[in-house]
Amino acid sequence: MSETNKPQSKEQVVHLYKKAERIHPKKADGKYANIRIFMIIATQLFFYGMPWLMWDDRQAVWFDLMGRHFYIFGLVLMANDLLLLTGLMMISAFGLFWWTTIAGRLWCGYSCPQTVYTEIMLWIDHLVEGDRNKRLKLDKEPWNARKIRIKLTKYLLIFVVAAWTGITFAGWFTPIRQFVPDIFQGTAGNVALGTAFVYGLVTWLFGHIMREQVCLHMCPYARFQSAMFDHDTLIISYDAARGEPRGARKKNAKPEDKPLGDCINCMACVQVCPTGIDIRDGLQYQCIGCAACIDACNEIMDKMNYPRGLIRYTTEGVLNKDYTDTDIKKRLARPKVMIYTTALVLAAVGLFAFAFTRDTLNVDVMKDRAVMARTNKQGLLENTYRLRFTNASEHPQRVKVSVSGLKDIRLTGQPENGTLVQGGGSEMITVQVATQPEYARKGSHPIEFTFTYFPDKAPNETRELKEKASFIGE
Repeated sequence: MSETNKPQSKEQVVHLYKKAERIHPKKADGKYANIRIFMIIATQLFFYGMPWLMWDDRQAVWFDLMGRHFYIFGLVLMANDLLLLTGLMMISAFGLFWWTTIAGRLWCGYSCPQTVYTEIMLWIDHLVEGDRNKRLKLDKEPWNARKIRIKLTKYLLIFVVAAWTGITFAGWFTPIRQFVPDIFQGTAGNVALGTAFVYGLVTWLFGHIMREQVCLHMCPYARFQSAMFDHDTLIISYDAARGEPRGARKKNAKPEDKPLGDCINCMACVQVCPTGIDIRDGLQYQCIGCAACIDACNEIMDKMNYPRGLIRYTTEGVLNKDYTDTDIKKRLARPKVMIYTTALVLAAVGLFAFAFTRDTLNVDVMKDRAVMARTNKQGLLENTYRLRFTNASEHPQRVKVSVSGLKDIRLTGQPENGTLVQGGGSEMITVQVATQPEYARKGSHPIEFTFTYFPDKAPNETRELKEKASFIGE
């Protein structure tokens, strides 16, 4: 082959990073948009309002990290209540598996903080800049006084939302009724201010700047959701058998006039999608299950006098015609769902049972290692112990100690009326346990402390807690 006949190589440029184009979703109206609005309002009323509620002269829900106390209405949790945290994590995990297996990514579409704040930022866009077409046109305009005014108004509203969100988040960890005035007086603590600033910055960054990019590239849930989906999971789907072949037509055109499906290729489903996908291409990990495409498509179907549901919540089994939409509820009792349901119920029952029946007194028994055993002035063999009491309730409790396990064993050192431990506080006392030397020969002997505790103002409501220890003989 001559040099002139050899195929010429062509250079190809491969871009490892492509700048994301700004998505301006069109505002969707309909049943699912109303549900989404309701869920956003409900979740934000809880988030913004809960720190302001009071309970017994304190914040009703307060995660006091510095004091290592979690206050949830009448429940007080302390650092050593790790079993409750483990139970809560189990419930969250099984709840996620259970819900995703049944209904896909409804959490993402209606309640996820990323979705919620992205939607709030889109509301601000729509309020200040107008609908989708006006926003696209504004972005293409050169900078002028009108564009600067509109953008500054939008950024001011976004700043207010992000700042107040950060302040509220910090208010879950520091008393908000004191924190807010302290901000304006310049006396707020650096840790609380830093927390508010960081969370406000994240709200602005994720909700306004990154938006759908968080769901597409940062959220791990989008990547492993397929492992929890099955043939009967409820997902948003396009009915290709009904919609294809797609094509444009006049509004008054009859279906039989052209060999086309019900999809008129209006692109309304794409224009309202917050992640910019085309649901007609099938299930995609980018779909967050918000159902905006369903509302948009149903609106077009109404205008064309076609039946609704070309895009709808359904299952793969229905689309494959294994069963009909009316049989979806019957598929809930499948083995995977029942296993998740059983695990979720057991974890929830166990968590609540432990939370409301656990001892409200925590005790640490520490043997004095400096002097293992000694003979006291009465000729008794004596060991010294330090007892730390931690009150896991909000109210003062009085603790009385007794000991058993050896013949003629006796305890000294505790206050005559017991030890008073303030609500959420701790106290330490040093006690001596003694017995006759002949009853505790050389070596370690098991003994048991019994702690009788009761509310300081209700001495008849007694509870007992027992802790084992060792008595050293000589």
